[in-house]
Amino acid sequence: MKQAIRCQRILILSLLSISVFAPIVLVSNRLKPFSSSFAQKEFVQDLSSIKYRTDILKLNAIQQEIGEGLKEPRLVVYKDGDFDNIVSGNSSDENPNSEETGNGRGRVSLMERNGTDHDGREENQHIQPKNVSHPSGGKGQSKQGLIRRDLNVRSQSRRVTDEKVREMKDQVIRAKAYLNFAPPKSNSHLVKELKVRIKEVERAVGEATKDSDLSRSALQRMRSMEASLSKASRIYADCSAMATKLRAMTYNAEELVRTQKNQATYLAHLAARTTPKGLHCLSMRLTADYFALQPEERDLPNQHKLHDPDLYHHAVFSDNVLACAVVVNSTISASIEPEKIVFHVVTNALNLPAITMWFLLNPPGQATIEIQSMDGFEWLFSKYGSILKKQDSRDERYTSALNHLRFYLPDVFPALNKIVLLDHDVVVQRDLKGLWSVGLKGKVNGAVETCREGEPSFRRMDMFINFSDPTMAKRFDVRSCTWAFGMNIFDLLEWRRQNLTAVYHKYLQLGNKRQLWKAGSLPLGLVTFYNQTVALDRRWHVLGLGYESGVGRGDIKRAAVIHYDGNMKPWLEIGIGKYKGYWSKHVNFDYPYLQQCNIHE
Repeated sequence: MKQAIRCQRILILSLLSISVFAPIVLVSNRLKPFSSSFAQKEFVQDLSSIKYRTDILKLNAIQQEIGEGLKEPRLVVYKDGDFDNIVSGNSSDENPNSEETGNGRGRVSLMERNGTDHDGREENQHIQPKNVSHPSGGKGQSKQGLIRRDLNVRSQSRRVTDEKVREMKDQVIRAKAYLNFAPPKSNSHLVKELKVRIKEVERAVGEATKDSDLSRSALQRMRSMEASLSKASRIYADCSAMATKLRAMTYNAEELVRTQKNQATYLAHLAARTTPKGLHCLSMRLTADYFALQPEERDLPNQHKLHDPDLYHHAVFSDNVLACAVVVNSTISASIEPEKIVFHVVTNALNLPAITMWFLLNPPGQATIEIQSMDGFEWLFSKYGSILKKQDSRDERYTSALNHLRFYLPDVFPALNKIVLLDHDVVVQRDLKGLWSVGLKGKVNGAVETCREGEPSFRRMDMFINFSDPTMAKRFDVRSCTWAFGMNIFDLLEWRRQNLTAVYHKYLQLGNKRQLWKAGSLPLGLVTFYNQTVALDRRWHVLGLGYESGVGRGDIKRAAVIHYDGNMKPWLEIGIGKYKGYWSKHVNFDYPYLQQCNIHE
């Protein structure tokens, strides 16, 4: 009985064993062909991925150790040149198919930037960072790459940054945007907090332009502001409304900038057209002294040289006493033969006494000077007065007959054959004697051209002339070179022969009927002396000191004449400071009249 029970138990246990192990054996036998073919490759791939994961972890650890002084870890970005070295260095040892690797440079670069290959696996084992030691034993290369990376990190840390400054300014803008969401006259806790934070951050930033200008307290203010903005973002979570508000704020800011630019431009033009208080005082004092003289005491010396064609004649049309003085003084001081210089200053009746008195008190040495009033030219107003008065411009400098008098030089100086015209806002630095030996080749005007691109004085014809008008488009070439008034040599004999004054009148009357050019005398000069101008050496005349602060000092020092063309004249407060010295050195600011009128350097 006992033996039967034992056998029964053994049988049951055997059946249980078979039922448990039989499925395992069957499944293992079925999977054996697959596991035998791929087990080794799977194992190798797993090891390779684990190996290079650890290398990447080591690389990240090295980066963090090197960049310990930086604010945040830098993303490693390789250049194509680095890949060339890496691929060529590894292909000889690890990649027998070097041709295939060389043809796949673009794919390698893409895999490196993305961190994975096109199948989504980890980086190819042939592409490794340069500062990780290679199996081929490139220890020197890894150290060199590590040092190079260290130097790059240090140079980045030394570079001036303004990230924090810009972030704080952005915080202020965001805070103001959130304040605009609050109801009018709201006095909630958040509104109070944002207003306080705005004041704190604005005070902390101040005039800082880079992060090194900020104090530690400023960074604390920035963190406090960020906390307040986080509160506001939870309350005002409507992104579309915020975007609309920011667009409105941007538009308002742009409009404000545009308005201020227009206002600044208007004020600059107003300052240029207005006589400074000091110059007005000087003119009044000189005028009073002039009329206190006896008639015989008002004559200037050397008047017998005024019509000698063998001398060097210069013409200046101006109503500014001090400007005329600088032109005359600088020209004489730069001349080798000052006794051969003759200056013809033409002004209006109002300023004639003041300018005459100035040169009576400050005679030009051996040179000769003549002061004339344009109101004494009866022929000018009897023949051309009605034409000049028809000009339409808000700026009196453009419509003034004194400004257009340069087109009547043969009539103003009938006894002369050649003359140099100088604007009253120039300074002469070299002897101008050589201008009289320049060959004009049968043309009338000698001037410096202003059509060279990239220079401050660059001009084009279409900047002044309206070429949409068929008359202008037919008669003039838009590509023709422009030139400058301010220092010109004129052949008055050739001018009279070609009767260019009549050409000027024709275009002046044509321009009065329709808009053909911008206001001013330069466009009229471009059309009057079209194909009648010879280009002078650029060193004769340098422009731009009255509107452009980028004129090089080397160009200024080499120039025979420097020109303060533009609104920022050197005798005005708005003049460019770094150029004023070239003009002011020809003014004696210790002169009693200048002291009394508070005219100083």
